[in-house]
Amino acid sequence: MNNTSSLSASEFIAYIILFTQVLNPAKEISRALSSIQRGLASARRIFAVVDTKPMIEEATAPQAVTVFSQAVVFDNVGFAYQDSPVLSEISFELKKGCTIALVGPSGGGKSTLADLLPRFYDPGQGKITIDGIDLSTCKIADLRSLMGIVTQESILFNDTVFNNIAFGMEGMSLEKVEEAAKIANAHEFIKELELGYETNIGERGGKLSGGQRQRISIARAVLKNPEILILDEATSALDSASERLVQEALSNLMKNRTSLVIAHRLSTIQHADEILVIEGGSIVERGNHEELIRKGGLYNKLSQMQSV
Repeated sequence: MNNTSSLSASEFIAYIILFTQVLNPAKEISRALSSIQRGLASARRIFAVVDTKPMIEEATAPQAVTVFSQAVVFDNVGFAYQDSPVLSEISFELKKGCTIALVGPSGGGKSTLADLLPRFYDPGQGKITIDGIDLSTCKIADLRSLMGIVTQESILFNDTVFNNIAFGMEGMSLEKVEEAAKIANAHEFIKELELGYETNIGERGGKLSGGQRQRISIARAVLKNPEILILDEATSALDSASERLVQEALSNLMKNRTSLVIAHRLSTIQHADEILVIEGGSIVERGNHEELIRKGGLYNKLSQMQSV
């Protein structure tokens, strides 16, 4: 300003203008480099998952399984997570049209046993057959197409009610979806939603209550009309009013259907054809409700605790 600088006033102003114009792009280059590094780290994690080889491998020449007509047989089945035994010498037969319930203390291996049926895991010993065919030789897509699974935690998507019920099934009409919802005791509350079956239910069904989410999951299973139904503690996280509605929906779903049911609330499985009491990875008692009550064992103890 006092003419002692090597820059004249006009050159200084030009320098400031150029500096302000270059500063933001220079900052953006720095931010871009940082974003690229974060992106590369994320990409490495993503590709690590994508490139992971499935633990369950399909047979070289898998057998097609399109119908279920006789029985699923667990023959001396054992399983372990790494070096921790979970199941030991499990043997039972699930005949077509029958219901088998798995009960017992938490951590006994009930959910793991159910996961073996759709081949989420393979047994470490023994074998499981469906109509005499070893599951390890079946085409996985065919095997799982025979099954419908309703879990304790509903698996829903950020989409409409219609698309959540018809998920994975092509060409489903609104009439079929509504019919499935009625069987699942879901039609009435769906009609009251803002856009009915076209209402978006939010991430993981966050706009619905627990009982409503569960009935949407049951409606999906009804629409699929599976040969084999797997229920993994489908009512354990619900209040009494919601449990009654969901249990009615499950009863409708299980009519004349082959079912494997895991339950903590024994009142929901008293009419099962056979109840397997599992403790420590083994079957410690088996029979129907009346037989197990008369035995006075673990099942009777659990039943009395819940009655109190």
